[in-house]
Amino acid sequence: MNDNTHTPVYMSVHDIHAYYGESYIVQGVSFNIHEGEILALLGRNGAGKTSTLRSIARLADPMLTHGEIWLDHQPIHEMKSYQASQAGIGLVPEDRRIIPGLSVEENLKLAQIAPPHGWTIDRIFELFPRLKERRKQDGVTLSGGEQQMLAIGRALARDLKLLLLDEPYEGLAPVIVQEIEKTLLEIKELGITTIIVEQNAVAALKLSDRAVILDTGNVVFDGTAQEVLDNEQLREDYLAI
Repeated sequence: MNDNTHTPVYMSVHDIHAYYGESYIVQGVSFNIHEGEILALLGRNGAGKTSTLRSIARLADPMLTHGEIWLDHQPIHEMKSYQASQAGIGLVPEDRRIIPGLSVEENLKLAQIAPPHGWTIDRIFELFPRLKERRKQDGVTLSGGEQQMLAIGRALARDLKLLLLDEPYEGLAPVIVQEIEKTLLEIKELGITTIIVEQNAVAALKLSDRAVILDTGNVVFDGTAQEVLDNEQLREDYLAI
């Protein structure tokens, strides 16, 4: 785990509130992240985890009504979703959003149409050799693990500063989960900051430096991942593990 006590804050989420229609989902969430950290954003179903990720990515749903989000001195809360993407935020949603009818390579090229550009496709293939083997295959015909690799690769094709992962292990075999974990650690070594939302909380915590736990749209814990692993009562109360 990193000791970033004296490292400047790289990203700050301050008192954000967000609604889906009339449903008050995110109710004053605040936390900070240091550059290069992996943060596990955890909680039971309906706690507001995905809504918090989507608010950071500035998607239309949920609607952010209050609060500030800063990334590398940029006011993300003032941006549209495409501007947040240009500012370096890459969201990999739970359904991965692979574009049907396009090959692996075409999915990656599409991500590079508009600047700023990030990794080259060859560099992405170095990180994911399996994608290189399937570069001409229709992206939606890949296995679940390969689609996850493609979705992460597509995020890296942009000039990525913050990677947001929503349920990256969903439906994947344990051996593929380990492969994705290895990739995320390699990305971390490159200094890319990551927030991971994952129902497999133990796997996420073992990968992460820090953890934030949400309950009914509020932060109930903000500390190190190891603290959560060591606190059985906290896990029982808020994570059911």
